[in-house]
Amino acid sequence: MIPWKPADATGVGSMPGTSAREAARIVAGELPGFLHVVELPQRGPGADMIGRTGGMLARVSSGLGLETTPDGWRLAGGVGRQMRRAWSFLGEDLDALEETAQGYGGPVKCQVTGPWTMAASVELPSGERALKDAGATREIAEALGEAIREQVADLRRRVPMAAAVLVQLDEPALPTVLAGRIGTASGLSSYAPVDEQVAGRVLAAVMDTVRDVEAMPGVHCCAGEVPFRLLTSSGAEFLSVDITRLDAEGDEGIGQAWESGVGILAGTVPSSGLGRMGDARASAPLRDLMSRVGLSDETALSRLAVTPTCGLAGASPNWSREALTACRAVGRVVRNDEERTTEDEPDA
Repeated sequence: MIPWKPADATGVGSMPGTSAREAARIVAGELPGFLHVVELPQRGPGADMIGRTGGMLARVSSGLGLETTPDGWRLAGGVGRQMRRAWSFLGEDLDALEETAQGYGGPVKCQVTGPWTMAASVELPSGERALKDAGATREIAEALGEAIREQVADLRRRVPMAAAVLVQLDEPALPTVLAGRIGTASGLSSYAPVDEQVAGRVLAAVMDTVRDVEAMPGVHCCAGEVPFRLLTSSGAEFLSVDITRLDAEGDEGIGQAWESGVGILAGTVPSSGLGRMGDARASAPLRDLMSRVGLSDETALSRLAVTPTCGLAGASPNWSREALTACRAVGRVVRNDEERTTEDEPDA
């Protein structure tokens, strides 16, 4: 069952700035029907998607604690200062959500880095990616399931009236993992492509854990080559994608997922920009997609939500607010709630 209202608006996850309370206030003000936990990567290591999820993993398995390297993150075999910093950042973000969601009764979404993007991003002590080691990848996925259990329980405690909890697995690296385009430590070759059946089993295990705690599992993939069939067959109940990057094959994939009952978080509004967007310009990508795939009736709209094309961490504070406002306007347009006459204004 889709827990959001037809063509409601929400965010992908990240926001600009370093103040969790300010970001949460913006989200609560601009997205009153579909809140999400804010992420603020500009605070530094531990607030980024890999470090943040690494902190969650370290809480349930200290052997998966991370430490920074010149190139990113590496398994450290223990919990150090950087993991404690990640815990502190996540706590700030959850506190901010709790403060701004008093009495809130709609759906609430949290985001965690998916198992394949974690495995492709985190180094083993040898310098190779965890992706090279099937055992390490499996351990990351198992710990991720336990970490999600804790996160969902915490969200329910903090937002007790929430209609539903959604867990978004961020998998931007999944297409490159499947294609064998992740480079080795030497830089002279790439890791072997991961078989789709193997990738699907790992994702399915994590999403089964989400369902076990009566939350709704889904996947965000902002790449141009979204593996729609793999994600839906693995049990994703919603997909968050950048619809402006879809080709003909992508149209077919998203159309099939949509028709099958999967919720679609349609990335429509640019995640960075200037000036203001009129309703016609902001809604054009989604209106065009709905026309191409032939999904515009009330049933299709009930499975649709509107988002920016990706996270807003790189946006200006003004644009982050404008983008979320535009997402709500796109929803009104596709629902035909009211006549809109706002003209597009030139970028400033």
